[in-house]
Amino acid sequence: MSDSVSSKLTHIREDGSAAMVDVSEKPVVRREAIAAGKIILQAETLALISDGEIPKGDVLAVARIAGIQAAKKTADLIPLCHQLPLTKVAVDFLPESDGIKISATVRTDAKTGVEMEALTAVSIAALAIYDMCKAVDKSMVIQAVALVEKTKG
Repeated sequence: MSDSVSSKLTHIREDGSAAMVDVSEKPVVRREAIAAGKIILQAETLALISDGEIPKGDVLAVARIAGIQAAKKTADLIPLCHQLPLTKVAVDFLPESDGIKISATVRTDAKTGVEMEALTAVSIAALAIYDMCKAVDKSMVIQAVALVEKTKG
């Protein structure tokens, strides 16, 4: 890895080994991150979800809880993430003609941000939808999971 790249990556030491970032000296600040993604579904699957006819149960209720739980467990899933006291996790769904848009808003008062928690919430919510619907839709695609916004202060 070149010196210019390794000097910009906060989780890489000078010798190239991985390290958790030391945030000891940073102040506690209100931080928020919003992430979004989408799961592409067949029209028939969308209808089954909206009509509550997916055999496994209420797809969006399960996906919402899965996303919230995932945000809370991010430090267990992503090795170099700090454990954070989350003060808000909201997972929302917007049905569209070709699928469901998923968004997650995560907030904390801490020394580091919650981008990974928001991204994890969206990803796991999408996977929960996939799991709930896989028996009726073999063509689902999870796409475009991205950080939309982050703020601090």
